[in-house]
Amino acid sequence: MYRTSPQSRELRRDQLQAAERSEVRMAVQRFLLMGFIAMVVVAVPVALFVRGQSEARAMANAVSFTQRLADYSLTPLMTEAVLANLPGSQRLLNERIAPRIADGSLVRIKVWDTDGVIVYSELPSLIGHRFALPSFAPELLAGGQGRATLEKQSEPDDLSETESGELVEVYVRALSSAGLPLILEAYFNDDSVREEQNSALLGLIPAFLVSLGVLQLAQLFPAIALARRIQGHQSARRQLLQHAIDASDLERQRIARDLHDEVIQDLAGLSYALEAEEMHGIPENRTLFGQAKAILQKNVRTLRTMTTELYPPDLEALGLPAALAHLTAPLLEQGIEVKLHVPANCDLDRDRSAMFYRVAREVLANTVKHARAGVLELTLMHDADRTILLIHDNGCGFDLSAAAPDNHLGLRIMRDTIQVAGGSLEVRSWRGGGTSVMATLGRSAVLNIR
Repeated sequence: MYRTSPQSRELRRDQLQAAERSEVRMAVQRFLLMGFIAMVVVAVPVALFVRGQSEARAMANAVSFTQRLADYSLTPLMTEAVLANLPGSQRLLNERIAPRIADGSLVRIKVWDTDGVIVYSELPSLIGHRFALPSFAPELLAGGQGRATLEKQSEPDDLSETESGELVEVYVRALSSAGLPLILEAYFNDDSVREEQNSALLGLIPAFLVSLGVLQLAQLFPAIALARRIQGHQSARRQLLQHAIDASDLERQRIARDLHDEVIQDLAGLSYALEAEEMHGIPENRTLFGQAKAILQKNVRTLRTMTTELYPPDLEALGLPAALAHLTAPLLEQGIEVKLHVPANCDLDRDRSAMFYRVAREVLANTVKHARAGVLELTLMHDADRTILLIHDNGCGFDLSAAAPDNHLGLRIMRDTIQVAGGSLEVRSWRGGGTSVMATLGRSAVLNIR
């Protein structure tokens, strides 16, 4: 159908190779993007887990520290005088606690008896006040494990701590010097917890991310090789399909040439001979010769139409709109009404024009031979992003779920070719409801039609 120079074929081959390299780059970029997303998806839960574990560890350290404070610093000084809130009895306790309050490691301290009375605090205004004990107090007084939380303080006994933000609140069991069970409540700044969390995160997350990054890089090179291999298979498939189309075109040209040079010429000569016999033969045979000549001339016209379909006009000379109009001529001769909607200045490149022409040729040939249609509508739509060829007839249709008939081989080849080029070809048909064929090629489709 087309004859191009070696320079043009070389240019198109370079364009195709550039498009294939671009496809490989896009595949690698998608792989890297998905790898990055996977790293984020994995890293966020891991970071939250590490943060939670480091907070739990910091809480356990706070409980351990408070328990040592209760056992070694407060118990020997929690005398009967302190419990009775006698004047001057808290002096030694205050001296023991004051340095910790001054350096900021300890914010507040309270000692409760079993009745919920605060028997000691470095804040004297709290001593002697009764508040409800926490729900776990009985378990704690019986020797249970200490508890720690990190939160803002809002209880009635925490009025002096409400403006301090989040604090680590620790409850542990303590004893008076006489062995009476008490509860020690201590408040610490959250700095130590945050430092431990940040330390754990800074220690683990970079190593974790580096490990994921190394894994990603280790997979990158096989991914590139795989993308190139897949692209090579697609290129080979494209070439095989192109060879099939070329072979089909060559076979069409050969058949058209043989029909024109031999069969049609012989039949035309036979038609002239029958005409001569009709004119000069015996009268009783003239009717027979006339009928034979008419049948022969009709068959010659049919064969000429077939040769035109087999060896179509040059698209580069006529343009796609005129070539499509030329394709519909056999339908008009068959009495099929044709509605053609093709823009006059359809600016398509050579390859897209050839692809749409071949699709239209296959569809219209099947319509003439099998559809028994009364009306056919052909529409070509073109914009900046894609081009669509839509062909619909009101013929008998066929069952798409059944095995495709052999006469649709050309259409199946065209579908595979368009799909490899990045486009699509859809066929819809219903028995008694006609057939629709829609071929679509996007702006980025890569064709290689010679």
